[in-house]
Amino acid sequence: MSIAFATPVIPDHVPENLIRPFPFVFGTITEADPFNEWVPEVHKGPDIFWTPHAYPGGTPAWIVRRTQDLRDLYFDTENFSSKDFSPYSKMIGDTWTNLPVEIDPPKHAMYRAFVNPIFTPKAMAALEEKIRSYAVEYIEAFRAKGECEYMKDFAFEFPIKVFLELMGLPLSLTPQFLEWETGLLHEPDMGKMAAAARSVVDYLRGEIEDRRKNPTGDIISYAVQAQIDGGRKLDDDELVGFCFNLFIGGLDTVSTNMGGQFAHLATHPEDQARLRANPEMIPTAIDEMMRAYAAVTTFRTCTREVEFKGVRMMPGDKVAVCTTLGGRDPEEYDRANDVIIDRKPKHVSFGYGPHLCVGMHLARREMRIAMEEFLARIPAFTLKPGHTLRRHLGMIQPVELPLVWQA
Repeated sequence: MSIAFATPVIPDHVPENLIRPFPFVFGTITEADPFNEWVPEVHKGPDIFWTPHAYPGGTPAWIVRRTQDLRDLYFDTENFSSKDFSPYSKMIGDTWTNLPVEIDPPKHAMYRAFVNPIFTPKAMAALEEKIRSYAVEYIEAFRAKGECEYMKDFAFEFPIKVFLELMGLPLSLTPQFLEWETGLLHEPDMGKMAAAARSVVDYLRGEIEDRRKNPTGDIISYAVQAQIDGGRKLDDDELVGFCFNLFIGGLDTVSTNMGGQFAHLATHPEDQARLRANPEMIPTAIDEMMRAYAAVTTFRTCTREVEFKGVRMMPGDKVAVCTTLGGRDPEEYDRANDVIIDRKPKHVSFGYGPHLCVGMHLARREMRIAMEEFLARIPAFTLKPGHTLRRHLGMIQPVELPLVWQA
């Protein structure tokens, strides 16, 4: 699926030799294998290049392909701002900012200190039993059928239920949240994307107001009651930005990573068999698959004229932080395009530096439990014969992942 974009205007500071096409176009679907077909080709080109259609909405961005350069970019908060790395607030004419991910230092530390206690390893460990019960519930619903469509029957809804539990929201909202999530992250039509964003924000505002009047023990209540910056409470924009960030980060990223991991296991029976025989290897294998199938691209905005790694960038330029490229950098990883499930890589799939993903302990737990329970309860599975794997781009995620096994 392709999208027709307007002819780009090439800024004067962009050298002609650094203008390159980039196939990872937000909102499109491909039957190609972006990890094994496209990424190696990108790595044959310049370390940094300019492409006309990368940021949501089909606008230009600089693409940085080297892992070490991405690490340096994460840390250079003076020249590259995290503000407005997603389009949703501006898209609907609002003034909130995703919090804390779109906040730059020094304020970022203040917000991070407020968020961190919610997602400590100890706090996430307390959810182990509940998360496992949700995983088992979904798996048992299709185990005897000998097949499932992994994305629809498991990967999409499982993390939504965990999110609803944390946020103190009714589990009956799972289908509605899935519809909004799809509109936000896999919809090329900007009008439909904006409509989904408005629906989510309107809903969250209602829940925030309810917790002000009737606080409970959930995360929204925690945010409403928390004090920052010398004792003040979060204002409306801060609360919406915090809750919206949880919505985006807590749902689709986990689904996306699980989709990539199970697509790999379905097509690499030797790795699947090894993990069945050695389930203690699952956490290490997940890290390796997060490297090899890194799916997330975020953005920074250049704040001033700067030369970054020999490339001149100007204020307002968007810079893509593409973990898909960083995960397969041949100068960073030996046999970068091979999945070696006991590799123990130091990847950037959870970000790096001050913006290391605050929810990574929860995400790791969800992915680990999902794989443990699936491999323990479902016999050896494969991709359904004859199925052509298609992937969404933006978040690189299987559109459908039909799995089959002997029931």
